Amino acid sequence: MLEKYEQYQGFIFDMDGTLLDSMPEHLNAWEITAKKFGFPFSRDWLNGLGGMPSYKIVAEINREFDLQLDAQEIARFKMVTFDEIATDIEIIECTNKVLQAYVGKKPIAIGTGSQRVLAERLLCLSGLFNKVDVLVSANEVEAHKPNPDTFLKAAKLLNLKPSACVVFEDTELGKKAAHAAKMDCYMVEGNKLVFYPYITND
Repeated sequence: MLEKYEQYQGFIFDMDGTLLDSMPEHLNAWEITAKKFGFPFSRDWLNGLGGMPSYKIVAEINREFDLQLDAQEIARFKMVTFDEIATDIEIIECTNKVLQAYVGKKPIAIGTGSQRVLAERLLCLSGLFNKVDVLVSANEVEAHKPNPDTFLKAAKLLNLKPSACVVFEDTELGKKAAHAAKMDCYMVEGNKLVFYPYITND
């Protein structure tokens, strides 16, 4: 089952919704935040923005609903709320099987749209923090997913060419970022991983 991953020199995992089943709590935090600040809440729509930092999600909310919300204030409230309610996050089995199989054998990175402090806390709680070589969070890049910067920085920190890495993701934004970085991508769909290769336009 794992032979198909052997061709890659490095592995880059998204965190929320890919390694950790944290998206429901992120959405619950957004629901609480929406009630607090009085803006529309759509679970499905916000789920589609997974991988984007909170302050950029607020910018999307402003654009979608023609609002003038303070992105930094709302992002801070949402992150504090998430930190308070996210105390028991389950791991996602299909991706963790891959990660555990290659710990210590191949370089492993996490490329997440979460803030570093939250990412480190969740990874420590789940016992994964010490199993990865590199963590690239929202704090380390300016152009977030669907831009390739998160994954390109992860590859650079792993001392690997982008084409030598494979990405594991769960959102369309993440898949676009992987392909923009010229990397193959496996997507979490249900309880399995589905392959979406990078196809060159050359």
